[in-house]
Order: sequence, then structure tokens, then C-alpha cells
Amino acid sequence: MQISSGLFDAIILQRTAGDVSAAAITGRCAGAGAVTARVCGAAGVLAELDGAVVGQATGETFTAMLAGIPVGGPYTVTLAVGDEKLTVADVLVGDVWIAAGQSNMEGCGDLRYAATPIPQVHAFYMHDCWGVAQDPLHTLWNTVDRVHAEIFGMPPSPPSGTPLRGAGPALPFAQEMYRQTGIPQGIIACAHGGTSMAQWDPKLKRKGGGSLYGATLRRVQKNGGRVAGMIWYQGCSDASPADAALYTARMKALIRNLRNDLHSPTLPVAIVQISRLYNCGGPSPAWNAIQDQQRRLPDVIPHTTTVAAIDLALDDAIHIGAPDVNRLGARLGTAMHALVTGDPSAKPISVKKITTATNRITGTADVIVEFANVVGALQAAGRPEGLTLVDTNSAQHVYRVDLDGNRAILHTSFTPEELYSKELWYGYGMAPYCNITDAADRALPVFGPLPAGAPRALTPYVRALRVSRPEPAPHPLTALAYPANVPLQTWSTEKDFCDQHLLISGTAPRELAIYHACRFTCTEPMKLLALVGYDGPVRVWLDGQPVYHDPDGATPARPDKGSIPFAAAADSHEIIVALGTNHGLAWGIFLRFERTDLRQRQIERGDYVLPVIEG
Repeated sequence: MQISSGLFDAIILQRTAGDVSAAAITGRCAGAGAVTARVCGAAGVLAELDGAVVGQATGETFTAMLAGIPVGGPYTVTLAVGDEKLTVADVLVGDVWIAAGQSNMEGCGDLRYAATPIPQVHAFYMHDCWGVAQDPLHTLWNTVDRVHAEIFGMPPSPPSGTPLRGAGPALPFAQEMYRQTGIPQGIIACAHGGTSMAQWDPKLKRKGGGSLYGATLRRVQKNGGRVAGMIWYQGCSDASPADAALYTARMKALIRNLRNDLHSPTLPVAIVQISRLYNCGGPSPAWNAIQDQQRRLPDVIPHTTTVAAIDLALDDAIHIGAPDVNRLGARLGTAMHALVTGDPSAKPISVKKITTATNRITGTADVIVEFANVVGALQAAGRPEGLTLVDTNSAQHVYRVDLDGNRAILHTSFTPEELYSKELWYGYGMAPYCNITDAADRALPVFGPLPAGAPRALTPYVRALRVSRPEPAPHPLTALAYPANVPLQTWSTEKDFCDQHLLISGTAPRELAIYHACRFTCTEPMKLLALVGYDGPVRVWLDGQPVYHDPDGATPARPDKGSIPFAAAADSHEIIVALGTNHGLAWGIFLRFERTDLRQRQIERGDYVLPVIEG
């Protein structure tokens, strides 16, 4: 007798919901008639499987169903057809998991720190043999499936001497699942480094072992066609603009097809959010897009969960290193166990609410991020790092983060009014330093961009004005008259701040004023705020009428320091801002407009018009 599928030495048989085996076995034999089974465990022969008929043989092939073996083991199983017998040893019944993706699932960590093998966790190695699981699990040099050789362009070479690398998260994952359940665990190794979603396309399954998806199905089917779920680490090879745009759709297709092909519509899948990549320059929108899509996959693919790895140490520019790869495996085990059992207390950490406050000391904005599903409290080894606000220039403006229970408080250099245009991130860029976890060693996931403040209907800062030379002015500016006859010259800048300090610096101790004039047109009636920032006394006129005066204006010039409400007709208008030189200390002004007669939904949709700035 020879077994083709379903039962091998050291196999882990996938348990049923009743915690017993239901192993479909096929093979070849010379005899015909009933196939019988005798199963022996530590306590002796199982009475119900002592010579029980479990299948039929045709004289060339046989099929059998080995059902009813309790979870645990090891067992010795003897199959017989007449005088033909075959004995399989070290059989366990428990849970079997696919380990798939690219190199960080394949395992590249220092083997000195690899998890110590235990007899209750086995692996189906790439040469189609089971054994006690020991890294490296992905022995690509002796693989049965030709796809791995085709990816390399040649047969993979075995390591020369003792391999130094190969520790991955699959083994510590299975060991954590054993710790949490007490049930034997098996890993079917299916990953291959550097592979893309296109290479994992389920449409290629017709190629069998000539495709990654087809090889994975073949390996599962060789072991009875049933598994408990899949762990997945992949995405680095899809971090290009074109591929990142397709990532969620491709993951949906992969998981949908896997569930259909394995007849398991709720097959649980735990996905690792890709971590970091060094030596590749600055920000990568595609890399961050993959990470944020992976964070959101549980919202669009039922029965999935995402595990963060952004805080873990690397052994090179991209690969999670041991011993942190063992932490990742434990995180995968905790997340998968929660997914399988439906434990809501172990859902991934997620952003619950973002609020803002004005710091009573600095007057700048604090951003308070409240997280859901935090075990214990948020914590960090040393100064909390990784949370930041990013503006259109990719500048980062968080100078301190405080952790308070399930909240992170970001102290920023922005004014509260400036937050509307800022993006909140954790793990911005390709190689951020991040170190925030909860008490269960679960990391914050990379996220972003999220709006730091409510969207506002604001014009850009005015960068083109008509500006005067420093002119004599009374002090204070209360008695300053409308500048009907003051000469003005066209002036522009590439910055949001209208910087006049070269004109002003040499005027002390005289008190003068510089006039800044701006025309704008409203194509429909609207309610507006003129938002003015300044670092000296100011007086403002709108269409020739005085509308604002701050005799005590002083440094610094913060945006939106002055807020001037008015109703604007559908017409052209002019605003003039006179800035006192403030003993030579003034530098200039900020100026922009905000529309205030809109509903929030209109603002979010962008369904509105703003004043047209003419300068």
C-alpha cells in the first residue's frame, strides 16, 4: 500500500468542529475490498477504530475516511486491505495553517534566536514531508513545486554549510496557538520571497505547482484539503503606484478564491501589515497606501484581522529579525485566536476618535487621539515615537507625544486654526521609528492620512498683494485714516507669509505703517471671515470701511490671529490691512478668507465656491 494524500508520518490532521479527525485519504494498493484501520494512542487502541472499516479498495487505488480520532496524539495508524498493511506514526489531530506571502513569512531572521521546536507543532516542509517544526520552514532548495525554481530562474541552491538565516513568524505563531488552545498545530509552508500579488493570482491555479496559488492548493489537498486558516505577510512587492491601487481588490480575490476552493466560506485569515524599508529615499505614498489598505482589510473582508509589525527590529533593510520575529509570531497567534473564538476584547487597536484642544501654555494645538481595543494602557520604551502631523510640504510638526491610558496627546507647533489642512499619521514614510504598544505587546498599526481637524472652506493664503512703502502713521493706529492716496506696488511671494521685514527693520525708532491691499470677487452672495495674522498693530478696511483694529498686535505673527466676519455681495471687493512697524520688530502678515455659510457636508464634498483672489 502507498498513500497519495491525507495521511503521512508526523502529519497534523485538521480537526472538525467536534474536535475529532475527518481525514480523507487516497492511495494505491494491489488488493480489493474493505479498507480497515487500527488506531493506537498513548492509552492504547481506540476501541471504535480497532479494525473498523474506513474505506474501499479497487485493486489499484483506495479511498478512506479516518474519522473520530480525538484531538491530541500522537497516534499510530495502521491501514489494511486484506494482507496488505501500512503503518503511519506520530499522527496528531489539531489545527493546520497555511503560511503564505513573501520573504518576511518565508523567514529571514537570525537562526540563533529561532523558536525552540516543541513536539506538538509540526510543519509540512517544501519537499512534501511532515516533521516537527523547526526553522527554516521554507526549504526552497528541495521544493516539489516547480514555481519556486521558475521564480529564481533556476533550481534553488541548498545552503552551503549550516544556514544562518531562516527564522520566521510561522513557527512562533503555531507555538502561541498551541499555548492558547492546548491543541497540536501544523504549518503548511507556502511563502516565497519577493513575490507580488500578480504572482499569487488565483487565476493561475490551472498551472498547479507552476503557480504560487496552485502550489498552495496542491499542498493543502495533499493533506486532506482542509485547514484552520491562513497567515499572510506580503505587500512590499506591490508598493508601486500602479500595483498599490489594486491591492485591496487583489486581496479580496485571493481570499475569496481560497475560501471557495477549500469549501470554507469563513476561513480566517490573519494579515501582517508590512513594516519598513530602508535605503530608499524619502516618503513613499505607495508604501503607506499598502499599509493603510492592510489596516482596513478587516472592514471589507469578513473573518480577517490585521497585525502590526512597524515597531519590530530588522535584521537588514527590510526583514523582521529574530528575536522580534518571535514577537510577531506571538502577535499573529493572539490575533488569530481572537478571530477564531470571536473574542471582541482582542480586536486590533484602531483609531476611535480625534479631538483637538488649545495648549494653555503655548497657545498652539494639541491633538488627542483616542484608540479602541487597547489592552491595559498604551506604552512606549522611552519617548513615544511615530505619531505625527504632516502638511503639504511633508514637514512634521509634533514636538512631543504623551500617552494617557488609551489616548495619545500630540503637542504641535500648529495653531488650532491650521489643523484643518494637516494629516495625522502613525508610521509616516518608509522607515519611521515607531515604538507604541499596549500592555499585551500589540503595536499600533500604521495609519494615515486621517484629518487632524474638521475640513474648512478656506481660500489659500494670499500671496499677491499691492503693498506700500513704510508710511508715516499715528501711534496708536486708532486715528489712522483710510489710505485713499497712498501709492501701492504689485508684490508677490512664494510663501504663505507676506514677509516685509527688510522694509521694516531699518525704520526704528520711528512708528510707521505698511499698507497691504487685496481685491477679490464673489460670484455669489456669501458670508466670510477675513483671517489676518500679524506681528504689530493693525487696522483693516473692507470696501473703504474700517472693520478691525488691534492696537496691541505684537510678535509672533500667527495665522488667523484676527477674525473679521462680513457678508459679501456678488461683486468685487477690496480689503486693506495696515501693519504698524512695532518699533521695527514687525515682519508681515498672513491673509486668507473662510466661507462660513456652508453645511459641513457641503464642505466635505467640496460643493461650493470661494472668493476669487485678484491681488
